[in-house]
Amino acid sequence: MGGDPAGEGSFRGRVRRAVTLPPPAPGARPAAHAWRPARFLVIAAHPDDAEFGPAATAAAWIDGGSVGRLVCCTSGDQGGEDPDLDPLALAATREEEQRRAAAIVGYDEVVFLHQPDGALANELPLRELLVREIRRFRPDAVLTHDPEVLFYAGAGVNHADHRAAGIAAVDAVFPAARNPMAFPGLARAGLAPHRVRRVYLFWPNAPTAWVDVTATAERKVAALRCHASQVGDPDELGGRIRAWLAEEGEPIGATAAEAFRVIVIDDDPDEGPHEPAQE
Repeated sequence: MGGDPAGEGSFRGRVRRAVTLPPPAPGARPAAHAWRPARFLVIAAHPDDAEFGPAATAAAWIDGGSVGRLVCCTSGDQGGEDPDLDPLALAATREEEQRRAAAIVGYDEVVFLHQPDGALANELPLRELLVREIRRFRPDAVLTHDPEVLFYAGAGVNHADHRAAGIAAVDAVFPAARNPMAFPGLARAGLAPHRVRRVYLFWPNAPTAWVDVTATAERKVAALRCHASQVGDPDELGGRIRAWLAEEGEPIGATAAEAFRVIVIDDDPDEGPHEPAQE
């Protein structure tokens, strides 16, 4: 793709050409998505979002040798039905549930940013926190909510925190994490700029890649069961999740899959350049 070797075009040139992996041609069956990052960071709005989202993919990649880490922007302190419930107690419960779920998936660490649940905003403080975690972990790929989804295809409204977390993560990936002059205090503290090569957007309305998770589907279900404060009937939920994964597996002929909208920012050296799909 375009851009100067030093990378200055990425931020000094204001625009970088990126590639959205194209959807399959009408009537064509896509192949299962085979690219696997050596290191990946999942950025989610709430505890349990990563389990409802890309948990089976994360588990499959970790089983394949990747190192994964999870960042939760909030601790889910509004995730209850009782207005008299202590939100700090609920946050502590949900953080512990998330740690147990993360251990099942195989993440090396869970980071909580303790941002306000229900009031997450894509503003500089959140972006700096995300840039800090990206530069600290130095992932090849970031997985996050698709920020362009306001209404889900078919039915449902995407939570405002999901949209805010997704766009904050995208803005942190590009250009901030790779720009040495963005949040200069981070660089002075030893957190050098870092180039994330790909972004995987989960819960998309228009997926472009499907990861075969047949071998790790039950890990996703087991991780979701850890969120007891949020799951009323774990057996019913498990049935719904298996049906959902089976539906997403149909395009690639797999028993179970998770779907993503994939954005390639920097090509792999052994892949050769892609034709830019959008600027």
